[in-house]
Amino acid sequence: MEALSRAYGDEALTAFELDFLSDGERRRLPLGASWQVSFEAVEPVRPFGWDKGTPGFAGWYYSATMRDHVGYESWLERGRLILLDRDPQVKAISSQPFWLHWHDGQRQRRHAPDYFVRLTDGGARIVDVRAADELDEATEEAFDATGHACRAVGWEFEWAGRPEPVVMANVRWLSRYRRARCGRPVPVADRLLEVFREPMGLWEGAGLVGDRLQVVPVLFHLLWSGALKTDLVGALMETGSLIWTEGNSWAA
Repeated sequence: MEALSRAYGDEALTAFELDFLSDGERRRLPLGASWQVSFEAVEPVRPFGWDKGTPGFAGWYYSATMRDHVGYESWLERGRLILLDRDPQVKAISSQPFWLHWHDGQRQRRHAPDYFVRLTDGGARIVDVRAADELDEATEEAFDATGHACRAVGWEFEWAGRPEPVVMANVRWLSRYRRARCGRPVPVADRLLEVFREPMGLWEGAGLVGDRLQVVPVLFHLLWSGALKTDLVGALMETGSLIWTEGNSWAA
């Protein structure tokens, strides 16, 4: 691990290499010559495991942020993808964006992070998803190396384990209403924002706006977008869940 221990700052810019696909062309460059690539727009560097009997569960998730599909390789990755899709600080997401290559002092190593995230402030975050009880020594070393590379170029690095189950269940439900069409008609959305300036129960407030069959999907879309707020941590959402408009004096 001696080589890794030296992989900071300027030295890390050559100690690590990024291997990626852009416009169908395979490229491999030192970290210092490639970190400014728009990795949110690259193609995955390896195929997802679709074959029957393979470990994990691969698929495509339609991201409202990307207005396109983003790949995942497990239920845990899909859950993290949903949380990223709802995060207002996230501007773009790509999966399996590159191979990170390095030498650990004994042999050549490589690792493909799960997600590259472009943030609204222009920064970047690398996200690796793995449950704590599934980490082995090789994976921990790969995450450690990835963290070193990220720090050298000012990227964030996040190891994401299993999310809190109540939060994940609530956000997964709201994700059904993530598409822009669920926020229409606009007059219904505007009326919901007005009604919930005073916090009240979900079912009660929806009834004040109109036919709940039309109103409730719009309400869920506003909860997804963050324009309306509720407690997603304490309990599963229900008809009596307290809802309020973002930014009102009560919430402050």
